[in-house]
Amino acid sequence: MLTDSKDRLVGQDKNYMKIGILGTRGIPNAYGGFEQFAQHLAKGLVERGHDVSVYNSSNHPYKKTTWNGVHIIFCYDPENKIGTAGQFIYDYNCLRDARKREFDVLLQLGYTSSAVWYRIWPKKATNIVNMDGLEWKRAKYNNLTQRFLKWAERVAANYGDILVADSLGIKDHLREKYQKEAFYIPYGADIPQSFSESVITKYQLEKNQYFLLIARLEPENNIETVILGYLQSQQTYPLIIIGSTQNKYGQLLLKKYASGSILLPGAIYDQDTINALRHYAALYFHGHSVGGTNPSLLEAMACGCNIAAHDNVFNRAILADSAFYFSSAEDVKNIVHRPLANTTINRWKILNIEKIKNTYNWKTIINDYESIFLQAIQAKNNSTVRRKI
Repeated sequence: MLTDSKDRLVGQDKNYMKIGILGTRGIPNAYGGFEQFAQHLAKGLVERGHDVSVYNSSNHPYKKTTWNGVHIIFCYDPENKIGTAGQFIYDYNCLRDARKREFDVLLQLGYTSSAVWYRIWPKKATNIVNMDGLEWKRAKYNNLTQRFLKWAERVAANYGDILVADSLGIKDHLREKYQKEAFYIPYGADIPQSFSESVITKYQLEKNQYFLLIARLEPENNIETVILGYLQSQQTYPLIIIGSTQNKYGQLLLKKYASGSILLPGAIYDQDTINALRHYAALYFHGHSVGGTNPSLLEAMACGCNIAAHDNVFNRAILADSAFYFSSAEDVKNIVHRPLANTTINRWKILNIEKIKNTYNWKTIINDYESIFLQAIQAKNNSTVRRKI
């Protein structure tokens, strides 16, 4: 990990920073992983005495100009009118505004659309790019889109002053593909203090008698693989799949599989509800196969879930030997039927919670980001950029 910055006196002039965060739909989180991350990071940096602004879509339901001391800057976002192309216009509007703000640091979360506008990235700010996952591998994209995303990744890797990778797999990819070093900083999660049984009663579920999957309903999250394995198992426990069904793939899953034993209630953003559903599930499926350290996986670990994860380098880097792994529907069927001693499951749960306490915790992650921001500013002032952890 990076040098811990907790011994510095926050608020001193030499450490004070003006920070902008863009690349999300905004905070407080009502969308997904990057928004959840931005929410925690921005709040934590404000608590350390820094001036932090987060860019919000004009479509965001939160309309106030501050949130827990964080400045909210709204920019016009036509995505609800013209679709995906609206993301490019939104990011353009954010970057144009950022050029006027005199940020010391501009943290760009992801590169999918902001890389198009790299020529207008603020020159006075240190541009730090969180490189996200291997976006071009997502199954929903056609060949032309995948080629564009590869180009956008290359632009971000080459023009970012500092790169951040949320997984060691992404860090290795950036080194091998572009000969660029990145700081490794994963996401974090909070360990809930309690879980409400009334939540599962509301959904007519019983403790440890249902299976759960929480994800964006996209092909690369292996949702259909889990469904098919579950159906082959002829298991009587219901399978609950939480995620917005408003996209094309979500509608397909609803049409093909929604039944008495497979429930697709849509997206749920209330954290207490999600945490309780995770905690009381007999088995939590994590099918993500593209990307780095996934926030939903960390949150499942923090909730003490018994986890079955898609078998890939990203998930194994986090879970190691403390989970089941699957690559096919047959694997899922076998996991559901496989007898495993409670002592083993409990040991896995304890190990995963310890990882959250010691590695994937917000205090450490905010320390690391604050540290590289300060290092980057100093390096820019000295006309050098430090690239090694």
